[in-house]
Amino acid sequence: MIRIRAAASADANQIAAIYAPYVAASAVSFETAPPTAQIMRGRMAKAGDRYPWLVATTEDSDVVLGYAYATSFRDRPAYHWTVETSIYVAGDLQRQGVGRLLYSALIGTLRAQDFVQAVAVLAMPNDQSITLHESLGFRRAGMFREVGYKHGQWRDIGFWQLELADSPNPPAETKPFSAVGVVGPF
Repeated sequence: MIRIRAAASADANQIAAIYAPYVAASAVSFETAPPTAQIMRGRMAKAGDRYPWLVATTEDSDVVLGYAYATSFRDRPAYHWTVETSIYVAGDLQRQGVGRLLYSALIGTLRAQDFVQAVAVLAMPNDQSITLHESLGFRRAGMFREVGYKHGQWRDIGFWQLELADSPNPPAETKPFSAVGVVGPF
C-alpha cells in the first residue's frame, strides 16, 4: 500500500536521489546539475506553509517513491491564486500508479487551500507526463519553442493548465498548508 504525506526535511536525501537522473540523463528538467539534499531542503523551506511538498512512501517504511510539489507561478501579486506544479517518481516505479496517486493528493490539497489555477510546465517531447497531466484534467494551454538548451539541442516547453476552482470575484484568501493538510483521494 502507498501512503501520501507531507514531505519532511529528512526526506531531502531521497528526493534529491529521485530527481538526479531527471537532471543528469534527460531533458525533462532544465537544471544542468543535480541539486544536493541541502539545496532540496532549502527549496522545501522556501515553500513554507504556503506551497505543499508531498511524498509517496510505502505504508510500512519511509522509502520515498516519488514527490510532488507546488510553487509560485510568478512573483507578481495578481498571480497569488495560481501555482506551478511538479512531480517526479523514482524511475523504476513509473507507470505503476504512484504518480497518479501523488498528483491527485497534491491537486486535492491545492483545491482545499483555495488556489484557483495550477500550471504545469513540461519539457517537450514528454508523452508520459502529458498523459498523466491530461488524465487528471490538465489541458494544453500553450507552447514556447526552443527556449531551453540541454544535451546539445534546443528544447520546447509546453504549458498545461488545470482549473482548481471557479474564479471567484473577489477571490478568497488562500489557506496555509498546515490548515488543510494532505487531502485525498487515496
